[in-house]
Amino acid sequence: MGVVIIDGSTVRDFVSDEAQFKKSVDERFAAFDLNNDGVLSRGELRKAFESMRLLESHFGIDVATTPDQLTQLYDSIFEKFDCDRNGTVDVEEFRAEMKKIMLAIADGQGSCPIKMALEDGDESLLKRAADLRLLSLILRPPPSPSPNPHHSLTIQSHCYADASSGLGSSFYYICAYYE
Repeated sequence: MGVVIIDGSTVRDFVSDEAQFKKSVDERFAAFDLNNDGVLSRGELRKAFESMRLLESHFGIDVATTPDQLTQLYDSIFEKFDCDRNGTVDVEEFRAEMKKIMLAIADGQGSCPIKMALEDGDESLLKRAADLRLLSLILRPPPSPSPNPHHSLTIQSHCYADASSGLGSSFYYICAYYE
């Protein structure tokens, strides 16, 4: 299990990087397209959202929702995604709605960072947003040269485990400085 810290700007930057966002969303779409026909049926979209357990739990605690209520919720989600009302969701419709969802998450977070626990192998869009932010920090041009020509730039990446939580959480950070 790992932990990332993200804020609204992390999510917004991810959505703004059109190539990365498109690649990530298209990969999720392909994973949800169980019969590989290039569109998501009502059942495929429902299975995708059921696998995320967004509606059946509230911060990891199961919420009592009747099957009829769940069907109504999933139907309304499908209707929102199926913009052209043809009974399926194509990749463009999926991408457009996921962009709206991610931007709503960014707006909701604002500049307040949140700590998010991730399961090993988690490939959620929020995890990818955090990964993209980390990559941008690694690849960022170094700070302006030190006035002292004898100083050299040092970049360090650190990982440490938080044993106090009992969850085996790992935290990563990068720092750059002149020596």
